[in-house]
Parts: sequence; C-alpha cells; structure tokens
Amino acid sequence: MSVGFVPLALLMALVTYPARALPLLAPGIERLPPRALLYLRLVGPSVLAALAAVNTVLVVDTERHASVHVGVEWLAVALALVLAARVRNLFAGLVAAVALTAIARAAGIA
Repeated sequence: MSVGFVPLALLMALVTYPARALPLLAPGIERLPPRALLYLRLVGPSVLAALAAVNTVLVVDTERHASVHVGVEWLAVALALVLAARVRNLFAGLVAAVALTAIARAAGIA
C-alpha cells in the first residue's frame, strides 16, 4: 500500500472542512434567507454532478488528448438522475447506476 496520497488527502480535508463545518462554525445559518439556504444546499449536489459529467463525458488518452466518449456511463448517469429524482434517494440512484455499469461491463457491452 502506498502512502503517496496521504498529503493530498490531508490537503483536501483542510480545504473542504470549512464548507462542511459551516453549520457548526456559524450557528445562525438557519436564519439566512430561504434563497441563500437553498443555494447552500445545492452546492454539494452540483459539484458531484460536475465531477460525474467530466468523468463520464471526457476520456484522456495516453498522449493526454481529451475526447468525448459516449457509452453506457451516460445511461448509468441518466438512470441515477431519474431514480434519485423519482424516489428522492440519491443512494438508490447511485446503486442502480453502479449495478448497470457493472452488468454492462461483465457482459462485455462497455
């Protein structure tokens, strides 16, 4: 096991902790206007969506050239979005997307 990523993990924790601990650090946050609270609640899902989009759409080859990739991953992301919106449970959508991708890769489709 390599410990090369430990400094990176510590740096990421240092950078992201204040955003995650905002309710603890600012106890009056629930008194913010509803629009500001809605914005703050949507920051995490929007960052996850951006990461999923970049990792789903772009593929980098060995020469570091990016290209657009269309595959089963797009279907998995769409399934996760629809299921999460329908049942109001992000975990269920993620499990379904992972299962779809795993089944497609095991079948040799992806």
